[in-house]
Amino acid sequence: MKHVRPFRIKYKIMVICMTVIILPVLVMTINSYYSSERLLAQNYTTLLNDLAKQTNIRIDEFLKEIEKISLLASNGLSDNLSATHEGSFPIQDFLREGDEQHEIAAYNILMNYIMMKDRVFSIYLYNMNGGQDLFVSPHQPIDPNFKVANELWFKKFMHDKDRTITLTTRIDEQLENKILAVSHARKIHDVTSGKLLGVIVVSIDIKFIEIVNRNLQEGLRSRFMIVDEDDKIVYNVNERLIGTLFRDNVRPPEALNVVVTSPLSQQKWTTYLYMPLDELTADGKILGRNLVTLAIVIVLFAAVISIFLSHVITTPIKKLLRNIALVEKGQFEQVEPIGSRDEIGHLSIRFNRMSHELKRLVERMQQEEIEKAKAEMRALHDQIKPHFLYNTLGSVKWIASMQQADKIVEMTDALISMLRYATKSDGTLVTIREELDNITNYVTIQNVRYYDCIQMRYEVEDRLLDYRMPKMILQPIVENAIFHGLAELEEDGIITIRIQSQLDEVVIEVCDNGVGMDHQTMQNLLEEKPGASTGTSGIGLHNVQRRIQLHFGKPYGIQVESKIGEGTIFSILLPAIIEAK
Repeated sequence: MKHVRPFRIKYKIMVICMTVIILPVLVMTINSYYSSERLLAQNYTTLLNDLAKQTNIRIDEFLKEIEKISLLASNGLSDNLSATHEGSFPIQDFLREGDEQHEIAAYNILMNYIMMKDRVFSIYLYNMNGGQDLFVSPHQPIDPNFKVANELWFKKFMHDKDRTITLTTRIDEQLENKILAVSHARKIHDVTSGKLLGVIVVSIDIKFIEIVNRNLQEGLRSRFMIVDEDDKIVYNVNERLIGTLFRDNVRPPEALNVVVTSPLSQQKWTTYLYMPLDELTADGKILGRNLVTLAIVIVLFAAVISIFLSHVITTPIKKLLRNIALVEKGQFEQVEPIGSRDEIGHLSIRFNRMSHELKRLVERMQQEEIEKAKAEMRALHDQIKPHFLYNTLGSVKWIASMQQADKIVEMTDALISMLRYATKSDGTLVTIREELDNITNYVTIQNVRYYDCIQMRYEVEDRLLDYRMPKMILQPIVENAIFHGLAELEEDGIITIRIQSQLDEVVIEVCDNGVGMDHQTMQNLLEEKPGASTGTSGIGLHNVQRRIQLHFGKPYGIQVESKIGEGTIFSILLPAIIEAK
């Protein structure tokens, strides 16, 4: 078998110390890092939400102004809205009359609207009454060749019953520079007759959003966009993306970005503002590097402490191991005391005491070995005595045979068999067959005394004869059956030995048809109290009971049932054993 090298306590202590320190430090480092990232993300989410809401408020203001300008321009600014009061509706007057005076009045009032609103508005007044159109744009030159009647949206607007329409971001073809703009168109009807006089279109340069976003950082401006209800981009710094689908181009993945959305109230538009997590975690990475540096310092400190601690703990253990090796070699005198005052020191004191006791035991065992050798020598000499007894009984048997004394021959032969059975020492358990043979020899001798008045009956299955049982436990029971039960009978006595198996146990019953006994006598037999008729039989039964229980335990042993005048039954409960123990 391959020798496995033991894992030293020194290294175990180091591993435990490092583990106990490194794991909490690692958990705290990771938790602190990710907690800081989450906190930064939450703070930036709140900040971006506030920026998006403030921006939406400004955008909504501009979009409201578009509708307000178209409404006021089409209905007039006078407090008196009577249809008969001339000058109350300068735009309608221009569309009806078309002369230079009304054109100047309409132009001035529209220019006033534009100048109050950062000059990002352009107003186009299309005359549907046969007169000329009017264009007001403070910064952008007008394209006179553009015909709005050819535009699809205009045709559809004229065909529909809607009074107003808002056009999302598109190229303003009315201007020569073709800028991107958001437009609001309104039909102008005569307040008197209800006739359609014209259409006013208020166009706002999409760059008005840049005016709104001038408070945003440059990086955030590029990540600010407006999307309409059809998921098309209404505004983005990159003008090439305007009009494309938001989900197909620049929709930021929320797993990698902090994304906030905020709907506009004036239009079914939604503003998106996002920031990549990589930028948010820049400060978190600095914190992470600091945490890693701190963790490395703590680990190095833990390594130094663990090495020192393992040295302090293992040094007395090494001395104790050296003392154990000396004791293994029998060098008790060289064992050194350990001056440690902790548990290892107490263990060393106990070990030293144990080594002194072990030395004393070794010396005693050596003395016992010497005495055992002497006892074996005496046993060899004592073996002469049984042989002398066997030879003597053999001579008696030979003389009785020569004189034709058959009973003496039979009794002597049975006695020799019993002596051999009693003196053999090849284990404490014998087969049931051997025990029954010994009972047969014993009854043979007793029948010489009682003139063949004792009959033996055996009710045993052949398979049970090879089961094992303690030696010499049936003879005392049969002896009690003869002395207490059958000796006082005037007729022949019958002793029945019945052996049965019950699951993993064997029950042996010794039954006689004797005079029986009372309860007190049965108690005396099993409690080492001499019986009334003999002083030795009770002691024999008690010894049998004790031998069985010492060998197999309390559940096993002898039980007695008896009735006066009917006989006695001795029951012996034993475990079913086939092989010898």
